[in-house]
Amino acid sequence: MTRASRHYVLAAGGTGGHLIPAFALATELDRRGHHVALVTDSRGASLPGKPDFLPAHVIPASKLGKNPLRWPRGISAILEGRRMAMRLYESFEPSAVIGFGGYPVFPALLGAMACEIPTLVHEQNAVLGRVNRFFARKVDAIATAYPEVARLSPKNADKVHLVGNPVRAEVLSLRDEPFPPFTADGLLRVLVTGGSQGARVLSEVVPDGLAMLPPALRQRLQVTQQCRAEDLEAVRARYRGHDIPAELGTYFEDMASRLADAHLFIGRAGASTIAELTAVGRPAILVPLPIATDDHQAANTREIVKSGGARMIRQEKFTAKELAKQIQALAQRPDTLATAAHAAWNCGRPKAAQDLADLVESFGGNELMDVIRVGGSNDRGASQGVIAGQGAAMTGAVGDLS
Repeated sequence: MTRASRHYVLAAGGTGGHLIPAFALATELDRRGHHVALVTDSRGASLPGKPDFLPAHVIPASKLGKNPLRWPRGISAILEGRRMAMRLYESFEPSAVIGFGGYPVFPALLGAMACEIPTLVHEQNAVLGRVNRFFARKVDAIATAYPEVARLSPKNADKVHLVGNPVRAEVLSLRDEPFPPFTADGLLRVLVTGGSQGARVLSEVVPDGLAMLPPALRQRLQVTQQCRAEDLEAVRARYRGHDIPAELGTYFEDMASRLADAHLFIGRAGASTIAELTAVGRPAILVPLPIATDDHQAANTREIVKSGGARMIRQEKFTAKELAKQIQALAQRPDTLATAAHAAWNCGRPKAAQDLADLVESFGGNELMDVIRVGGSNDRGASQGVIAGQGAAMTGAVGDLS
């Protein structure tokens, strides 16, 4: 089938959580012969991993916050961003504008609506984000990554499409690779990360937790851990004191290959992290960020924990003793980790980028695809739903974005 070449604009805040799925969609749309542009902030324009073909347009945006005295400046930035977005749309003529969350999405979608351009939002988390919540009743479609999304009003259920969370191609390519062999006397390879900036609690707890494992298991450990730069030497000293081999770094460029080799992941529960764990099929011990907005990281763990693919420990209960207990339960028999890995794999939605691209392409000529509509099933048998009674769509008052 020959597709007509069209133009699309993707809008996203400057974090990996927003931009990784945007980049994946851009790559899929480009592969299909479309032209794509990105609207973001200064951080997003320079984020590693942006496809070379994808031009980035930086527009003003602002978080209004709870202090009304700061609203005039914030509103001024939003209105200027809206004007810049409208000028871009006038020349680029997009068939649709797709928002991925973050404050640059706000002026981008306002501009699209003023120009009567179809709009969509993609929600990566299991709780609808503030900007997406604001636009939920106004956009033409809402793409979600989880079967249940809190703060998503049942009134908007007819425009909800479960597509999953697109992941990087190098990670998705590992989906058909087998779980690395784990035997009763073989190495136990543990990968520890704490998001883009690392997490101090992991640096403080994980080395001591691993040291509390039974000697027969502790002697088989091989650890790779991401740390903050200021914590690096202290963590290195802890592992050295426990006689546990560990490779430490502030950033690993080859994270996909490290995930491929890992038997167990320990880390935060951001949307991209969960998507990659389920794409590859890796068991995990997840420690949600306690200050995450609306506790969305804890919500992100719901599906994978329920399946048996991961265990979740709240940060206030994340002690060395508790970590050792959970690792022991997972690694006590070779088949336990493999079973958990398969459960995580079953939660993956490997066609997320394609399904999202199909939805996006439906704006410009084709009808929306029923296969990914609310209540429909994708290739892994999941259907979409919303949590009733967990908040209605935002009213539209600018103060609701605080």
